[in-house]
Amino acid sequence: MSHNAIRESAESKAEAAPAATGAHDMRALLHKPLPGGTTAAGWTGSALAVVGEAMPDDGYLVEVQPDGERWHCTRAASCLLQPGIGDTVLVAGPRRDQVYLLAVITQADPGRSQLVVNGNLTLHARQGGIALHADTQLDLRSSELSLEARKAQVEVNEMEYRGAEVRMTTLVARFVGRTCEAVLDRLSVLTRSSFRLTEEVEQVRAGHIDYEARSTLRLHSKNTLVSSKELVKVDAEQIHMG
Repeated sequence: MSHNAIRESAESKAEAAPAATGAHDMRALLHKPLPGGTTAAGWTGSALAVVGEAMPDDGYLVEVQPDGERWHCTRAASCLLQPGIGDTVLVAGPRRDQVYLLAVITQADPGRSQLVVNGNLTLHARQGGIALHADTQLDLRSSELSLEARKAQVEVNEMEYRGAEVRMTTLVARFVGRTCEAVLDRLSVLTRSSFRLTEEVEQVRAGHIDYEARSTLRLHSKNTLVSSKELVKVDAEQIHMG
């Protein structure tokens, strides 16, 4: 055998040896189980599951489809929609024993949804605005509610308010309406100047009426009637009639 033939045979064997070694390493890597005890065929990094039970600290027991194995996972901060029992959710994570509930895919009860966060929630729109729209009902519940705006416009067809106390501080207040009714145990009004104009009839029904003026009290009309069932008393230093 020539010298060139011997060299070519050695080079071919050297090239074939790494290929065989690489194939063996690849087969070993494919059969190596992933961390957490789950094979590559059983865990791809994400799965669909059904919420079976809610645990403390935003933990949930979910049943992974389709084998029905129960996993413990934690709700991710990006999942603002509160998962409910029977909801289909997406869970994902780097390992089988470290998965997070990322999103709610379908709800078992679509008629009731809750957005839940841990801590303060701020909605900020850099451009445009934020619109809250509900076809039937919108509920806002909080121990404290603070609203701050440069200009506000509220349009409500019918409003009912129940509360213990209302305090309002404003420079100018204007009320325009057709009818105003108030039922109170006590009414106190303190003003520097008061003006009231009634075009038609003004009636007062009271048990006792007491008017006191520091300087002048003037009653003027086209016809003035003063009547009493028992006593009419006029007392002054001077009395002018006519």
